[in-house]
Amino acid sequence: MQMLRDLTVKPAEAVTVAVSRQRDPAAAVAEIASAISAADPSFVLLFVPNTLDRAALAGALAEQPFAPAVYGCTSAGQITPAGYENDALIALAFRRSRFRVASALIRPLRPVHIGEIVRQAEGLAARFPATPGRRRLALVFADGLSQQEDLVVAALEAGFQDIPVFGGSAGDGLAFEKTFVLHGGAFHEDAAVLVLLDTDLSFRGLGFDHFQPTTKRMVVTRAVPEKRLVLELNGAPAAQEYARLVGVPAHELSPIVFAENPVLVRNGSAYHVRAIQGIAEGGGLTFLSAIDDGLLLTLGSGKEIIRTLGAGLGVRDERGFPPDLILGFDCYLRKLEIEHKGLGEDASEQFRTHRVVGFNTYGEQHLGVHVNQTFVGIAFFRPEEGPAL
Repeated sequence: MQMLRDLTVKPAEAVTVAVSRQRDPAAAVAEIASAISAADPSFVLLFVPNTLDRAALAGALAEQPFAPAVYGCTSAGQITPAGYENDALIALAFRRSRFRVASALIRPLRPVHIGEIVRQAEGLAARFPATPGRRRLALVFADGLSQQEDLVVAALEAGFQDIPVFGGSAGDGLAFEKTFVLHGGAFHEDAAVLVLLDTDLSFRGLGFDHFQPTTKRMVVTRAVPEKRLVLELNGAPAAQEYARLVGVPAHELSPIVFAENPVLVRNGSAYHVRAIQGIAEGGGLTFLSAIDDGLLLTLGSGKEIIRTLGAGLGVRDERGFPPDLILGFDCYLRKLEIEHKGLGEDASEQFRTHRVVGFNTYGEQHLGVHVNQTFVGIAFFRPEEGPAL
């Protein structure tokens, strides 16, 4: 068991973190449950490796008293108190004294029913009206292969209005076969979990990447938007044209090439990553975010990833204090690039230093926008004094 108390910093005041590396689901759940038993959680977030049997895990969870209030998803990797991992089950127990929670299961996602999602968000927001001294935020975990996250997060933004929304898309290691969200004691495909938090803690949302635009641009000249599939760029086969702009032979395109050479979309003065998932049959490119005919894309160039990671995580509250804990959603492509460059331990050290826990995603949700190759997180700060309730 690896917990925050194993570190040289104090355990988080408001969230108890537990990790199990047991390969047997029942043993893993028992280990997690023992570690969080004294936390008196209002809810538990659970991020699951694709190496654990989901049915057995759900059965073991059903025997736990906190089972009705467990939310989460399968992952493409985990961020534990030790740093990056691939096969760990991580649980975050949010203390009842600091957090109130309401949740909803959004299903199905194909097709997306925007009006219904707006109504669900409005209904959750009404559960916890704006109150002096308390703050609200929402988390969303969506099926990472649904290809609907863009519409879902836009609908949530409309429904919640002034409540910020953060989240990550469920993963499946690097298999890209099936992804699931966890709600009501069961794993669900073609679904999203929506969790509204009401807390007395101050928090700050984070969202950053390490790319800057180059002068190399491309226009989507033929696409299948509902499949996030680009068939042609600049009038040429998409994979071939992308390879030409990157400067590698088309047959050498790989996840590492895509991770280190993303395409960017401009939104006002900011650029967002539209990550490439892979090469489709016939030489097209599949993406992890919305894509459409006529979209102007810019090839991105990476800055030093560990330096930008440390700078992005180095937040402070108004008193100058670091976070009690950062809940992080980190794109699997960032992890892939970091490990390819031999920087995995450097990244893990940054996570340990800045008290980050969370999971690797197939996409990130940040303030109404679905993005890729981005670190999204929420930094929770310790209260000045006294219990919440």
